[in-house]
Amino acid sequence: MSYPVFTSLADVRLRIDAIDRQLVALIAERGACVAQAAGFKRSDAEVAAPDRVAQVLARVNGLAVELGADPQVVEATWRAMIGAFIEMERAARARLHPPAPQHPD
Repeated sequence: MSYPVFTSLADVRLRIDAIDRQLVALIAERGACVAQAAGFKRSDAEVAAPDRVAQVLARVNGLAVELGADPQVVEATWRAMIGAFIEMERAARARLHPPAPQHPD
């Protein structure tokens, strides 16, 4: 994959700002998907889904290699993002499926 060659730091920063906007839009879309996924899961264990996390990390590692990204940066980014989304999904799941009220004996 080829990337543009810049002639100034200002041009680099403008492009980074544009990329950041695209990334935030994609994170928002991913977040909307995660919020909906919470409705399909019956437990916190399903939310954490370590097998799915491993699958996603393996997939993005392959994409990093394919697209010329630094695999360590991609993995660190995805681990942080997945961790944050798991917490978001736990909160969404708790709102969708509140625990049953406890009755005093």
